[in-house]
Amino acid sequence: MDNSLIDLTRNVLDVASQKVSAIEDINRTTKMLAFNALIEAGRAGDAGRGFAVVANEVNSISRQVSVVASELRTEIGQLVDRMATVGEDLMVRFRGQRLADLALNMIEIIDRNLYERSCDVRWWATDKAVVDCLAAPSAEATSFASSRLGVILDSYTVYLDLWVADRNGRVIATGRPRRFPQAIGTNVANEPWFRQALNTRDGSDFAVVDVTTNGVLDGRTVATYSTAVRRDGAVDGEVIGAMGIFFDWEPQARAVTAGVRLDRSEEASTRCLLVDASGRIIASSDGRGQLTETFPLETQGRPMGHYVDRFGRLVGFALTPGYETYRGLGWYGVIVQTGGETAH
Repeated sequence: MDNSLIDLTRNVLDVASQKVSAIEDINRTTKMLAFNALIEAGRAGDAGRGFAVVANEVNSISRQVSVVASELRTEIGQLVDRMATVGEDLMVRFRGQRLADLALNMIEIIDRNLYERSCDVRWWATDKAVVDCLAAPSAEATSFASSRLGVILDSYTVYLDLWVADRNGRVIATGRPRRFPQAIGTNVANEPWFRQALNTRDGSDFAVVDVTTNGVLDGRTVATYSTAVRRDGAVDGEVIGAMGIFFDWEPQARAVTAGVRLDRSEEASTRCLLVDASGRIIASSDGRGQLTETFPLETQGRPMGHYVDRFGRLVGFALTPGYETYRGLGWYGVIVQTGGETAH
């Protein structure tokens, strides 16, 4: 919806005002004629008395027309103002609902993508090479496991690396030892992804932590998924270590936020964001504020909606609905649109 309704409303006011002005012009002429007629009737004496009555009646009608024209101008102005307000409200609601729908679509794409990540880690943690290098550690076993992880990474290019850590938190195998040589031997015992992996219920469970940077992986931004590696790869097997997979967050998330289907006229005035449960920006279509900026989202407890903020920006938002077994982390898709058309 564009400004056509509001423009049409304003056009109605313009046309009505012009017509009322025309009536007032005609009425002023009529008054002048009636006034001149009274003067001529007075000069004519008794012969002009009947004409004076007509002139007075015309003058009376002219005054009534003036009152009606004045009332018409006032009432039309009030009605048009109300129509414009209603039109602006409808436009804001329409635009806001559209932005909320786009925000929901954006967060759903992320959810479905990350659901696949949760499936990957649970699957790869049962790989025989991964299980064997933890069950019976040796240089040969860990080397083979790293080779196997490298093969996986050749096909799954959305990951920066895959790590296998023993029960003590020492990384013993990775998929890209040449690219990230510091990873082998790194102690991750205090990392949330590792601790949560060891506490998973069984092989069907997984852990996920909020987006962060990983110093060992060249400071890149990652979304980390993990699960326990269990003896014999059994669902209920003894925990013998953990596997962590590092999703290359920034290019994937940027593709989602920059890929929102906006009209060309909206692109310069619209910012598409993903924010975590605390409001921290974890992805943005303009590349600004990631992990450093907090967006003051005003949901009022709603999982989805829109509003005009104190800066006059139209904000549409949607809470992560989750997908399949991936419940999400309380993230929101947020679309912020600036411009005079959103003022309300």
